[in-house]
Amino acid sequence: MTGVLIGFGIIAFVIVVGYIAGRLGVGGPSAGFVLNRVAFFVTNPALLFTVLAKADLHEVFSASVVIAAVSAVVTAGVFVLASRLFFRRSAAETTIGALGAGYVNANNIGIPVALYVLGNASFVAPVLLLQLIVFAPTALVVLDITSHGRASIRGILLQPVRNPMILASLAGLALDLSGWKVPDAVFQPFDLLGGAAVPLVLLAFGMSLRGAKPLRAAHERMPIVAASLGKVVFMPLVAWIVALLLGLHGHELFAAVALGALPTAQNVFNFASRYQRGEALARDTVLVTTIAAIPALLIIAWLLA
Repeated sequence: MTGVLIGFGIIAFVIVVGYIAGRLGVGGPSAGFVLNRVAFFVTNPALLFTVLAKADLHEVFSASVVIAAVSAVVTAGVFVLASRLFFRRSAAETTIGALGAGYVNANNIGIPVALYVLGNASFVAPVLLLQLIVFAPTALVVLDITSHGRASIRGILLQPVRNPMILASLAGLALDLSGWKVPDAVFQPFDLLGGAAVPLVLLAFGMSLRGAKPLRAAHERMPIVAASLGKVVFMPLVAWIVALLLGLHGHELFAAVALGALPTAQNVFNFASRYQRGEALARDTVLVTTIAAIPALLIIAWLLA
């Protein structure tokens, strides 16, 4: 438990430093955006490559994919049902809300939590791959059809291939499966770049909190609350049940539930902005779940760690 609290303390400290830097205007108004871009295209891929190239793939992919898939699909399905029964949003907005409830921030928050709280960044790799290869293309097909009446299948299928984190993860997996020992002189630059991943994303996230004011749109409050509760309460509960059914216990059980409690990914707001559907819903769900995820993860750690 002490190690978990230290891990959260490290994450919180860097986020606060980022927030202060944002308030002081360090790096200018676009500093957070630049840091996120560098992390997305350079340091996070390097970290995932080095972690997966050395990982025990049997442990990484044993039950994690099943737990992540079932908990996400069930949680998103509950939001769709709630939308149908209580607040009746359009199909496109309901899709955005379902993503808000079940699509976790495996990158900006997931990697730091996996590394400093769970002790190994490889825990987050199956979730990241599942979301980017399966969930994101599926959601984009639905959004294309409900927003435009058609879908650019070629563009949607090619989207995962354009994502540097997927390419780096697949390269790391291929290297691990090949059994080839990469010379240290070749591998160490990737280790060096990967070491910058967590500080960059946490600083950028802290900067993004400056001036944030959630729940301003009154007509969106009910779906925002529903999506947020689904993300930080219902999804980890489903993950816990599925993990128990699969026989997980100890640290593996804690890891599965903690990953389920991660906040909504910022990708959801990107999707909403791209299709101009449910933007307030996506933006506020990302913010609310990001704030709520910290006490949720601490409670999970207290119960399971």
